[in-house]
Amino acid sequence: MKLVIASDIHGSAYWCGKLLEVIEQERPDRILLLGDLLYHGPRNDLPQDYAPKQVIPMLSKLADRILAVRGNCEAEVDQMVLPFPCMADYALVEADGLTLYLTHGHHAGPDQLPPLRPGTVFLSGHTHVKLDETRGGIRCLNPGSVSIPKDGSHSCLICDGGNFTFRILEE
Repeated sequence: MKLVIASDIHGSAYWCGKLLEVIEQERPDRILLLGDLLYHGPRNDLPQDYAPKQVIPMLSKLADRILAVRGNCEAEVDQMVLPFPCMADYALVEADGLTLYLTHGHHAGPDQLPPLRPGTVFLSGHTHVKLDETRGGIRCLNPGSVSIPKDGSHSCLICDGGNFTFRILEE
């Protein structure tokens, strides 16, 4: 199974478009979105081409393949305008023999893991920094941020057959 995993789009139509280019190239079975889809939040500067009303149809056309969790910037109004569920605090997904635990990362993170079995893959966003570390037998991955990276590069993750690779979205 092929997955594209992304977080922290924050309403940027430009960077959402770059993510959609990756999705078109990779043709994933599922798209896992780890929160903060439409709103930029009060602590972030506006991302390039901040246009949540443009991001809505961009993501909506992929609704049948999207599995999303709630970020700290999601609100009830986001669920009203998006045709896929986006308000769950976490989700569990089985893919290629792996158990994936999806969350945004503002309630649980690599330093504060929920009770998970060794071998589980913990996927979170929130920090806007790419991460690939194993802690207590749990692989912790953060795809970084699509639109407001704090580590210098706009990014997402690709999972193909259980193998994870970072994809940089730069022009």
